[in-house]
Amino acid sequence: MTTPKEIEKFINKTKELEKGHQLDLSSGEDLSIAIMNLIGIEEHMFFTSQKLGDTKYLDVLNTAREMRKELMKKIVKEGQGEVWCTSKHLLSASMRLMEVGTKSLTKGDQKEANDYFKKSFDLYNLFWGLNLGLIDSSVETLRATSLLSNKNLPLKEKPIPEKSLMGTISQTIGKILDCCRE
Repeated sequence: MTTPKEIEKFINKTKELEKGHQLDLSSGEDLSIAIMNLIGIEEHMFFTSQKLGDTKYLDVLNTAREMRKELMKKIVKEGQGEVWCTSKHLLSASMRLMEVGTKSLTKGDQKEANDYFKKSFDLYNLFWGLNLGLIDSSVETLRATSLLSNKNLPLKEKPIPEKSLMGTISQTIGKILDCCRE
C-alpha cells in the first residue's frame, strides 16, 4: 500500500521538475502517440504474416520496429532494469485499451467505453511518471500503482484517494502534460 509519505515525495519531485521553467512535453506526447502507432504496425504485420503465411510482412514489421526503437530513445532515457520494456508495454496497452474503448463507444456502451478510456489514460500517465523519474521503476512500486480501477469519473471530478499513488500520478501528469502548450 502506498503511504502518504510516498505520495508527498512524488508531489515534491513533480514540483522540482516544474521549478524554474515551464515543463512542455507536447512534442513528447506527439512522439509517444507515434510510438504507439508503430507498435500497432508491428502487431498487425506479425498477424498478417502469420494469417497469410507470407514473410514479406515481417520486413515491414522489422522496419517499424527499428523506427520505434530509435524514437523511444528520445523519451525513454533510463535503460536500467525493465524500464524500456515496461515503457513499451505501457504504451501498447494504453493504445489497445483506447481502441477497445472506441469500439465500445461505437456500439453505444458509454459506461464500458469510459472504463477502458480511464484505464488507458492511467497507463499512459504511468508511462510518463516512469519516464520523467516521478516514480520508482521497481516491481513493488509498479505493483502499488496498479490501483487502476477507480470510479468512472472524469479526471477533474475525481478526488485523489488518500493512499493511491496512481490517483496522484494521473492527476499530476494530467496537469503537466498540456498538448495545447506551444
